[in-house]
Amino acid sequence: MSADSEVRRWLRQRGAETIPHPGGTLYAHLCRVHDRLADLGCDIDAQLAGLAHAGYGTDGFDVTLLDRADRVTLRNLIGDDAEALVYLYGACDRRRTWRQLAEAGVVVDRFTDQTWHLKSDQRQPFVDLSIVNELDVIEQDPATADRYGDYFRSLFAAWAPIASRQVIGEAQRLLGVARRQSG
Repeated sequence: MSADSEVRRWLRQRGAETIPHPGGTLYAHLCRVHDRLADLGCDIDAQLAGLAHAGYGTDGFDVTLLDRADRVTLRNLIGDDAEALVYLYGACDRRRTWRQLAEAGVVVDRFTDQTWHLKSDQRQPFVDLSIVNELDVIEQDPATADRYGDYFRSLFAAWAPIASRQVIGEAQRLLGVARRQSG
């Protein structure tokens, strides 16, 4: 059985199909994020992280499927790199991280209050996952776009230099975000 299938089975066992989320259930959201990351050509670790990105809860959705103390369970399902991305995504204190992320490359951990300096190879997957997650919420809940569209357009434009071209192209298509400059 593929890692993708195993994670989907695990999510169903953890009750993700019964947890309300914009567009239906948390399970449906996680699957859409995974599928969009795959369609946009993101690597398998980003795709698997997209499928499990709410495992430890997030700053925007405080429902957990797994206690952070049991990270080995998720590592065994999706691998070390994908799990590290899931942890980083769930731990991110958005208010203290997002605006400065492109310049500083720092994530503030809302669980521990530690500061994580992202390696250059961590920035793009983290930003791509963050953008694709928000795009799905916006598509499923148009009121979110009405309330926060300007904020996300500005944020995603700031992230354009560290996001993948495909993901920024998707943000442009859906929100009118400025494309990253070639150079």
